[in-house]
Amino acid sequence: MKAKQLYFVLISCCIISFLCLIGVGYGANKLLGQQAQKLSKLRADSAAASLQESSIVADKADIKKYRELNTIAESVVPQDKDQAEAVQEIVNVAANSGISNLSSITFPSSTLGATTSGAPKPGLTQLTPVTGISGVYNFQITITQLASNTVPYSSFLSFLTGLEQNRRTAEVTGITVQPDAKQPNNVSFTLIVNEFIKP
Repeated sequence: MKAKQLYFVLISCCIISFLCLIGVGYGANKLLGQQAQKLSKLRADSAAASLQESSIVADKADIKKYRELNTIAESVVPQDKDQAEAVQEIVNVAANSGISNLSSITFPSSTLGATTSGAPKPGLTQLTPVTGISGVYNFQITITQLASNTVPYSSFLSFLTGLEQNRRTAEVTGITVQPDAKQPNNVSFTLIVNEFIKP
């Protein structure tokens, strides 16, 4: 082989080697770019998982922290509309306030056993849903003390305070008070009280 031919062969080999080097470099660059994207995605996933894990840990801590509060809330808001218990509690509050005998304690009329469409579920009759608080119902109670059996005004105020501090009768929404004509310090009254229930 002559020197000139050898020269051209060597130049061709150099050019081919150079092109192969460029191709390999391009392929490696593309592969590294793909791997970098995968790594970036894995890092983002890892950061999201870490954030979610810390959020779960914080939520578990909150559950432990507020478990007692939830128990208190369940014990404060009655879970049934036990009328006998409500009457007993109202009578006890009245007795503690110096009112020995209430004229009447009445409840809304019941639709229990009605077959009309749209009737409330059993156990939810006489109840109205509380606006803005899902699952909580209002049960209205009317307490009356007739003019024939008036009570001292101070006893009435004590009774009112006792009702507002009772877990079943915490909201008094209507008050009608009538003083006795013969004994102005004595009054008859009608109270409308809301009992809140979360069945």
